[in-house]
Amino acid sequence: MMKLTTEQRNERSERLDRLSTVEIITLMNEEDQKVPLAVKEALPQIEPAIEAIVERLAAGGRLFYIGAGTSGRLGILDAAECPPTFGTKKEQVTAIIAGGSQAIFEAVEDAEDNAEAGRDEVRKQVSSSDVLFGIAASGKTPYVLGAVAEAKRLGIRTVGLACNQHTLLGASVDYPIEVNVGPEIVTGSTRLKAATAQKLVLNMISTATMIRLGKVYKNLMVNVQATNDKLRKRVIDIIQEAAQVDEETARRSCDLANGDARAAILMLEFQTDYAAVMEAMEAAGGHFGRARGQLLLHQ
Repeated sequence: MMKLTTEQRNERSERLDRLSTVEIITLMNEEDQKVPLAVKEALPQIEPAIEAIVERLAAGGRLFYIGAGTSGRLGILDAAECPPTFGTKKEQVTAIIAGGSQAIFEAVEDAEDNAEAGRDEVRKQVSSSDVLFGIAASGKTPYVLGAVAEAKRLGIRTVGLACNQHTLLGASVDYPIEVNVGPEIVTGSTRLKAATAQKLVLNMISTATMIRLGKVYKNLMVNVQATNDKLRKRVIDIIQEAAQVDEETARRSCDLANGDARAAILMLEFQTDYAAVMEAMEAAGGHFGRARGQLLLHQ
């Protein structure tokens, strides 16, 4: 049986242990440059997956990433960054990793080989209104395949991300994404190019989804959560940029809007109060652009 591409030896790095430091990092950099091009080839697969996720989340569903090892950790990272960046509820985008929380920081032996554990997690946590997003560089991780199989049985929409072609994962999901990054410079170490490709794809998935859900205005993070001094300053900057006002006006509006950049921007633009703006936001399902459109109609 032919080895998976991610498990094959890279001819360019066969003398890796004899290279100087600058030669090692130059080779790594050259190999890493192949990753965005491989992701580009997968854009036709990524687009329909995002459309499916947007549809489910707009209807109140949730997105669950599931994976093992590095793949699972990348899912956790992407999910964890959605609430502070886009103001989502923590349950809207979440992640499951083989072996549980212990596996975030250390290897849990055999966890990725337990297909039944993957099935159990889906039965316990995921519903038919959600999307299950399996992540596996190899495309054959039993834990992920078990989860996807159970999701399919329960009528849950499924997406799969692998870094090989013609994978079991790809064949098992509704929306396969297969990014062929080629062999790693350290044979089989998929924390390198494969993980970089996964991070790029997950960035696209969550960011494009949140843009489509109205969490961004123009290119501004209007849903950012001001949880520290840096982010509080960013909220003021966003209000200034969007409403074209000075810092003092932006700060005053931010205070009146309880720190909500969306509300502050709309209050300034339409010269209305917080309650009216939040009523429009609620009617628009939290979609900034639609809320703004409603306020325009009622001017």
